[in-house]
Amino acid sequence: MRGNESTRLNENGALFVDFDGTLVEIAPRPDAVVLPAGMVQLLATLHTRLGGALAVVSGRPIAQLDAFLAPLSLPAAGLHGAERRSASGVVTRLTPADLTQVVADLQALAAVHAGLLVEPKPGAVALHYRLAPDCELLAQQVMQAALQRSPGMVLMHGKMVIEMKPAAASKGRAIEAFMAEPPFAGRRPLFAGDDTTDESGFAVVQAAGGIGIKVGPGPTQARHRLDTPTRLHAWLQACADQTLEPS
Repeated sequence: MRGNESTRLNENGALFVDFDGTLVEIAPRPDAVVLPAGMVQLLATLHTRLGGALAVVSGRPIAQLDAFLAPLSLPAAGLHGAERRSASGVVTRLTPADLTQVVADLQALAAVHAGLLVEPKPGAVALHYRLAPDCELLAQQVMQAALQRSPGMVLMHGKMVIEMKPAAASKGRAIEAFMAEPPFAGRRPLFAGDDTTDESGFAVVQAAGGIGIKVGPGPTQARHRLDTPTRLHAWLQACADQTLEPS
């Protein structure tokens, strides 16, 4: 792992992990991701070793995370923090915006541009152009126009995707909320993520004396980097073995 400080994860740590591009490789379609063999058991082990202080922090809805990680029901933040489930199981959500017309307009656009994919979410929507890279400029233009009709929302630019989400939601704020509650409170936080949407999380954990780990290429404020999700899996497995300290 590249970085200049200790990356030890011990039993007094709190672990936060993104999903797409971090726990799983990014797929051409959001529903086509494949969970690596043994990942559910690894997360279950880490959850136990950390006294419950492990949360998944993702742009996906919590319901989707639960479906992929069944039978686990981990603390989680979905929709970039617009919804959050605490360690005690309490779910809080921002009031979702009505994006019915925005979604309809985007779906009409996708119907005439092969490869564009609209991903509606509760109170958010993502436009993927991974299968239509020539449509990047078009995607930016239509999402910017949609933003002008959607007060209280912001755009986030990810890996070949543009997402509209509530301005009040961020992964950093979700991590702050977890860190104010047991069993996370008082622990040293570590957050692993792969995209620009994870930068607010890196800022929060590093300001608290914790560790930010960027998975994959690209500029980042995270002080540590792992090349691929596979490398992260190996590091997490090393952490889970015996002492929770990486080999």
